[in-house]
Amino acid sequence: MAVLFAFAAAVQYNDPDPLQWMAMYGLAMLACGLALAGRLPRLLAALAGLGALVWAGTLAPGVVGRVSLGELFQSYGMLSTAVEEGREMGGLLIVAAWMGVLTLVRAGRAA
Repeated sequence: MAVLFAFAAAVQYNDPDPLQWMAMYGLAMLACGLALAGRLPRLLAALAGLGALVWAGTLAPGVVGRVSLGELFQSYGMLSTAVEEGREMGGLLIVAAWMGVLTLVRAGRAA
């Protein structure tokens, strides 16, 4: 997952708002790397996941009920703002889910 998040951060260079996306994916990559090294701070993954989940929630009103799952994969081009936001929301949900996994694994090791 660290490699996936590194790739996701790298392809943001041509996005209209690259810094916030690079920061989110970079933080997820860092959390994965630290987890792999056994040095993940207790709250890092939890806070990154929560941040991604909240951010995804801000995009949801423009996506849910407006974009089908198929539309997200039809073309790599920007078909509409709703499709673009749907893809962004998907990326954030992947970050949130994986940070949740890291948080649970970290909590299980601490017990």
